[in-house]
Amino acid sequence: MPFARRPLSPVRRRAAQALAVSGAAALLLTGCGSSGSSSSSSGSSAAASPAADAAGGGSGGKRTVKDATGKAVEVPAEPKRIVTLTQEDLDAVLALGVRPVGITNGQGLAEPPAYLKDKVQGIPVVGNLLQPVMDKVIAAKPDLILAGDMQDEQVLKQLREITPATLVTMAPTDDWKLAFRGIGNAVNKLDQANKVIGDYDAKAAKAGAGLTKNKGAAVSIVRWNPTGPSWMEKKQFAGGVALDMGLTRPAAQDKDGNAHSPALSLEKLNEIDGDWLFLSTLTDDGKAALKDVQSKPAYQELGAVKNNHAVTVDGSVWSTRGGPLAADVVIGDFAKALGGN
Repeated sequence: MPFARRPLSPVRRRAAQALAVSGAAALLLTGCGSSGSSSSSSGSSAAASPAADAAGGGSGGKRTVKDATGKAVEVPAEPKRIVTLTQEDLDAVLALGVRPVGITNGQGLAEPPAYLKDKVQGIPVVGNLLQPVMDKVIAAKPDLILAGDMQDEQVLKQLREITPATLVTMAPTDDWKLAFRGIGNAVNKLDQANKVIGDYDAKAAKAGAGLTKNKGAAVSIVRWNPTGPSWMEKKQFAGGVALDMGLTRPAAQDKDGNAHSPALSLEKLNEIDGDWLFLSTLTDDGKAALKDVQSKPAYQELGAVKNNHAVTVDGSVWSTRGGPLAADVVIGDFAKALGGN
């Protein structure tokens, strides 16, 4: 299942780093066009390229951008029919005020993610996360497909037969802000994307400053899998939001990276302790495993549990690769639990 690899495990992360050569993660930002609201003269790292001019730019209604793999892709200057294959892509376009014509179900879900439910009413579902049903994608008549961190070349080939304007939007080591800027560039709304991130940064800083006795608390961020708990590294999505709020991580979890730990045994359960413990699950089996361990002494002896500082959160938000709307949910969850205003 694709859910198990999001976020990256340490082994997959190390393999991916060999592919993430210097500057490769930012390639989605390097292409630009000559029409629309975001121009190459914006304050981002996007820059004009001869390929964009050769593609016709504004006069031909096309632009050329580079996707997260470095592939140059010709896209509509103003795409009208966008299909998103991950909830991160969906989160991003919705944050930019774009309503797609086809979406996939959320991570670990058989339906779109609940936090976006009110924004996607009536939009056709074309498959599960990174598992599109091709007939449904064809029926959506896309002029742009945002394929998330799709790595299946056969699926990508089929998608590009539907429309050559198919982009991989996230490399394995990219964070959500970089991927979001890339998506903003792909839909010709880079200036707006930069503003969304600026607004997020300000909100996260304000929320962190508004915490009272829990300001700077060490927060443990854990996903409970059927095989046991995994804690998230500092630059994994929810971990990054915590840092942006000025929160810290327990010593055992104070690791750079956007991966998660291997599943821990009961003997190592102390690694998930902290001033506060934020717990999520993605599957029914994960929920059952968490419920089972909550009656065991090893869990009940955790300091966060004893202090009634264990909080259950939505895994389909906290365990994703992230986006601005999901980040807003995480900020709210932190603020509610830790006493923010």
